[in-house]
Amino acid sequence: GGGTGAGMGTLLISKIREEFPDRMMATFSVVPSPKVSDTVVEPYNATLSVHQLVENSDETFCIDNEALYHICMRTLKLSNPSYGDLNYLVSAVMSGVTTCLR
Repeated sequence: GGGTGAGMGTLLISKIREEFPDRMMATFSVVPSPKVSDTVVEPYNATLSVHQLVENSDETFCIDNEALYHICMRTLKLSNPSYGDLNYLVSAVMSGVTTCLR
């Protein structure tokens, strides 16, 4: 992981909420898994960011990182999925969920 996702993301959400309090806000959050990443602080960052999501987001879509990994391996038959492969699946989910809004 890059180390700025949960902290920077929640800061950005709170600033957007301050600037546009009357707008509906939806977020897509990837929940970490020890099987996909070995970064020790990922679960802590995710846990600490939940408070900000509850306070500032109207709707949060939680995406399981381990499930993404299994989809890549079992359905897409990728032997060693990269972050690019996982991100592609996340983008497909985001596109599908927001189709009716466009």
